[in-house]
Amino acid sequence: MAYAKLGRNSAARKALFRDLVTDLIINERIETTESKAKEVRSIAEKLITLAKRGDLHARRQVAEYVRKEVADRESGQDAVQKLFSEIAPRFAERQGGYTRILKIGPRRGDAAPMVYLELVE
Repeated sequence: MAYAKLGRNSAARKALFRDLVTDLIINERIETTESKAKEVRSIAEKLITLAKRGDLHARRQVAEYVRKEVADRESGQDAVQKLFSEIAPRFAERQGGYTRILKIGPRRGDAAPMVYLELVE
């Protein structure tokens, strides 16, 4: 199997990944479990690669996946606009490897391995 089911049906899993990717774009760093981070990393890297292309078709493909949430209240920018205007130009010279996973230890309660998933500088 090419992906982890994470104990969810397909609709709940897709919604979870959409929310996590959107939060990663907005905040540039999220705290989540290791298994979720490993799945979200591949999705986020593909979206950043699309954003680097920068054409209308790529923007529509990204907008189809990323939630329409406000990323910056001052400028009124949403997550898709932030991805294309700030994040993609930052990685213009980089050929992949846009994210990193930093382990932070077990979660209190169920001891699930927790990590930070963040965009590299």
